[in-house]
Amino acid sequence: MTDATAPDEPTEEEVFEQKAVRLAKRERLIAERTDAAGGAYPVSLPITDTIPALRDRFADLEAGAETGVTAAVAGRIVFSRNTGKLCFASLQAGDGSRIQAMVSLAAVGDESLQAWKELVDLGDHVFVSGEVISSRRGELSIMVSQWRIASKAVLPLPNLHSELSEESRVRSRFLDLIVRDRARDTVLARAKVNASLRQTFASHDFIEVETPMLQVQHGGASARPFITHSNAFDTDLYLRIAPELFLKRAVVGGIDRVFEINRNFRNEGADSTHSPEFAMLEAYQAYSDYNGIADLTQELIQNAAVAISGSTTVIWADGTEYDLGGRWDRLSMYESLSEAAGRSITPETPFEDLVSLAEAEGVDLPPHAIHGKLVEELWEHFVKPGLVRPTFVMDFPVDTSPLVREHRSIAGVVEKWDLYVRGFELATGYSELIDPVIQRERFVEQAKLAAKGDLEAMRIDEEFLRALEHGMPPTGGMGMGIDRLLMAVTGLGIRETILFPLVK
Repeated sequence: MTDATAPDEPTEEEVFEQKAVRLAKRERLIAERTDAAGGAYPVSLPITDTIPALRDRFADLEAGAETGVTAAVAGRIVFSRNTGKLCFASLQAGDGSRIQAMVSLAAVGDESLQAWKELVDLGDHVFVSGEVISSRRGELSIMVSQWRIASKAVLPLPNLHSELSEESRVRSRFLDLIVRDRARDTVLARAKVNASLRQTFASHDFIEVETPMLQVQHGGASARPFITHSNAFDTDLYLRIAPELFLKRAVVGGIDRVFEINRNFRNEGADSTHSPEFAMLEAYQAYSDYNGIADLTQELIQNAAVAISGSTTVIWADGTEYDLGGRWDRLSMYESLSEAAGRSITPETPFEDLVSLAEAEGVDLPPHAIHGKLVEELWEHFVKPGLVRPTFVMDFPVDTSPLVREHRSIAGVVEKWDLYVRGFELATGYSELIDPVIQRERFVEQAKLAAKGDLEAMRIDEEFLRALEHGMPPTGGMGMGIDRLLMAVTGLGIRETILFPLVK
């Protein structure tokens, strides 16, 4: 029997040999079946309890105690030790909780004990039935009277006492979930965060909807799309880069408070904070603005933090405490840039002056550079590295924000914020542009950039403009990456927060 405490990972040759041995055991299981069903494994089993439920029920059981309670459970074997007349195994449930199975000669007989020793391997799913007891060492156990292999692992598990590499974790997440508590905890944290988001929205009378992922025209963000082809319609389609334009149609239609949690796809780079496929939350509230939607966003995130950690102070994977509590700072993009650069920078600053400053600071000019894009690049250079607490960065350049309303009192900027948490952009919010005449003008300017080769520029969306022409109420809107929200509250990288990230 292979021992889970073996210090070294098996070589490829050893894995091949183990697989052959385990497949032979599978053939023996088939040959020894006595019921009419084919195959090596039972279709169903008479399970009466779960491992976590038994651990809760008998949490205070004293060492050496017997309960007189018979339970039947199943789990994956993650540790096994065979002695002469008594075998021990740890069965693990999907949540990582474990119970010990004790298979003794006295309880199961010689033939059954020998079969256990010959057939059962680490990684197998096994059904056991027997009395719930506590071992002499105080380990909650089942004194097995009956057992059965529910499913055989024909490949060995990785060493449970060695950390998988990050590459192995993301490529074989199923193994990561088996062997690493943090992997399972992250899945549970994500589920709790999504439940919390929905609960907070429900408390504010928002309605959840679904919008198309396949679109005849991409829009709602400045990003390069993935393109696919529909055989049924014989036309190219785009995987959506944002649900924004469809959710705004819903607001036009009278769904005044609407949100969606779903997938977006952007044909761009991948790094520690970006994934080509990612989960996105977007929400729109009629008769609100970017200030109101900022308040809502802060509440959403703080409630999510409480849902997974019981407090607005979260503990990251490296042990760092990060405070998400209180009212978050709000600072002006232009004012903070001017202060950090030591010179006044406004929407009227000549473009050439911005270029000179960027060159002097070693800031790379973005492709198809425009005034607002250069201001944002300079802000990221001068100001972004100094942000520690959660911060709303307010009032962006008008020419980089084609879907945002102009500021009510400051010329040349729009009522937009980006929220920075843990040093990266977590969310963005707008006072939405609802005037179809101005929206068309903005789309035309974006189309000119696209004609010059800007692959991220938006196209003119006539159907969306037609919706606006029917009247959209003043609205505040926001978008937030769910994967990045998990990063903010767990301290993990984006590939760790996505259950099955895209890898080459």
